[in-house]
Amino acid sequence: MHVSMIELKAALRRCFEATGYFVGNYEDAANMILWLEKHGLNGLNELQRALPFINEDKAKPLSTVIYEDSTSAIIDSNGRSALNCIAASVDLAHAKALENGIATVTVHNCHNRMFILKALTDCGRRGISVAAYWQNGSQTVTEHTAAIKAGERYPSYSEATTNLSSNEKDKQALTIICSSRVDLTSSLQRSKGNRNARYVSAKQVELNKEHSVDFGIDIDAALWAKINKIGEGILVENSERSRQGAGGR
Repeated sequence: MHVSMIELKAALRRCFEATGYFVGNYEDAANMILWLEKHGLNGLNELQRALPFINEDKAKPLSTVIYEDSTSAIIDSNGRSALNCIAASVDLAHAKALENGIATVTVHNCHNRMFILKALTDCGRRGISVAAYWQNGSQTVTEHTAAIKAGERYPSYSEATTNLSSNEKDKQALTIICSSRVDLTSSLQRSKGNRNARYVSAKQVELNKEHSVDFGIDIDAALWAKINKIGEGILVENSERSRQGAGGR
């Protein structure tokens, strides 16, 4: 089915507000999904994978800073989704790079890391070059990078299947590098040992957005129904009495 970006954003905001995301966090989550989808990077597919687990986030501890100095930090996201924790990690890397020229932040135990692209883009538009790297998979490991030049409006993204072995102890890690002095943009397409490489240039990301603005977004009807069903939770108080009375008589 076909929906406008405005309709999708409103439905996503209700969905994440109903699952207990804080004010601001549910805005970030909706924007991260919408950003990927409207730029041709399959935000709704990523959401489909994340949706069964988003209710679990509210029972997990908030992200914890394990180590920090002037140019680096190590953060444990405690198994949370990037939808409600990764923007703060990018902001920390950005702040350190502004002060010291370059910074590295490593995030552990973070799921759905593809959603970082919206936060990276915001960072680049504020005048800082930034890149992120992560791996996915157990049997077959894929590598992923996303990067944007300082002052640019759109990032590039690349992924490739590798011959690497999975690191079971650190499967959900992500590395963020920010610099006010160095252009960090790169891709995996020529990396030794990689195959089935896919590279999406910043220009292609821009063209994808123009198409979405002109033609809207297609969404699976079952996913659309699920998003709206979850979002109904904010329309009435979540209690036995309200559930019985919802909808009138």
